[in-house]
Amino acid sequence: MTSVGKTGLTAAEQSPGLLAAIDQHAAGVRDSLSADVKPLTAVILAAYAEGVRDAARKHGWRSPNGPIDWSRNDWVLYRFLAICRLARTLPRPA
Repeated sequence: MTSVGKTGLTAAEQSPGLLAAIDQHAAGVRDSLSADVKPLTAVILAAYAEGVRDAARKHGWRSPNGPIDWSRNDWVLYRFLAICRLARTLPRPA
């Protein structure tokens, strides 16, 4: 959330195209995690994010240095942003 969530979610609120892309990625994450069968949790989302990061790095992806240009179609960053968006929907612990 710290690396991409704050700036990315703000950018998505101001860009219908980015928001639509993030919503599509969120649906993909839910499908991958069978969210219709078991509820999403912070632990499950964090593990999924680590898996995305590890696979992306294995294929040569590097996280950007400095401000992120959200107009670039970066699948990995969009996926991370979708995970952040889903995390915001989780119930807060009491």
